[in-house]
Amino acid sequence: MTNVERARHPLAHAVDGVLEATVAGSFSRIGIVARRAVDHWDDPPRLEGGTVLVTGATSGIGRAAAVALGRLGAAVHLVGRDGPRSRSAALEVEAAGGTVAGVHLVDMGDPAAAAALGTRLVESGDRLDALVHGAGALSPTYRAAAGELEQTVAVGLVGPFALTQALLPLLEAAPSGRMVTVSSGGMYTQRFDLDHLVMDEASYNGVTAYARVKRAQVVLAAEWGKRLAGAGISSVVVHPGWVDTPGLESGLPTFRRLWRPVLRTPAEGADTVVWLAAGGAGDHVAPGGIWHDRRRRSAYHLPGTRPPHGRAGTEGGDLWAWCAAAASGGGGAAA
Repeated sequence: MTNVERARHPLAHAVDGVLEATVAGSFSRIGIVARRAVDHWDDPPRLEGGTVLVTGATSGIGRAAAVALGRLGAAVHLVGRDGPRSRSAALEVEAAGGTVAGVHLVDMGDPAAAAALGTRLVESGDRLDALVHGAGALSPTYRAAAGELEQTVAVGLVGPFALTQALLPLLEAAPSGRMVTVSSGGMYTQRFDLDHLVMDEASYNGVTAYARVKRAQVVLAAEWGKRLAGAGISSVVVHPGWVDTPGLESGLPTFRRLWRPVLRTPAEGADTVVWLAAGGAGDHVAPGGIWHDRRRRSAYHLPGTRPPHGRAGTEGGDLWAWCAAAASGGGGAAA
């Protein structure tokens, strides 16, 4: 437990507990507004001289995180698929007073392209203090990404794995390398099951596929944290709450319509992502759990979503090995 997790006023603890006991209160804009007020949140640490890389930087939470990190003084690498939107995001970072280190048009669903980006940055001799995995995909219909792997899994797990592996030399060279993965509250509805992680076209359900990947991100982030702790690299995962993003509008239009008055803005959804990437929780954050509104939370809320007896200690290693095989083209088949 970090010092920032210990030091807390009783009122803030009580308010947070009440909010956490409810889904809507915690995940909606109500939660972040109340917690910010009673906890008296400070601004994230400054990042002058630092460099960060943000995937999914063209819209939503990823874009908001890139702008905020630039505003803190970091040089920002932006990764996106769409040229005009990527350039627009770069202009927004600069307008906020940030520096754009590079704009990279890369499909994170293509692990070879993701790895090639990482290799190019390592060979450039640049530094990297933080890596933010913000890219994601929620599609109502089945889509295959590069290598015929289902898109949700490719963009949310395999591409980020390949990029992380390639960027490790830069993160290891940083004074305190940090990796932040953006998950989702949808992961609470699913138990991690590697055998059923990838859905085939016949059984595909977009919401279920997305929630399974988001659960897997929690497992993988914890495994990265264990493996990289000796190198001084922290790996954490964030649940940003219910955020009004283009992805929510296209993937869950009914949910967005019903809850829009209390949805968080992208900047509010990105707050904890930015705070952690900037080192707000300290340089060495223990792996495990999931962060939400600047606090580590339990990764489990619903019955039946915990690992089966005897599997809790092996899930991370199994998923890590699966991702390594899939990234190299040797895995990724649907169950």
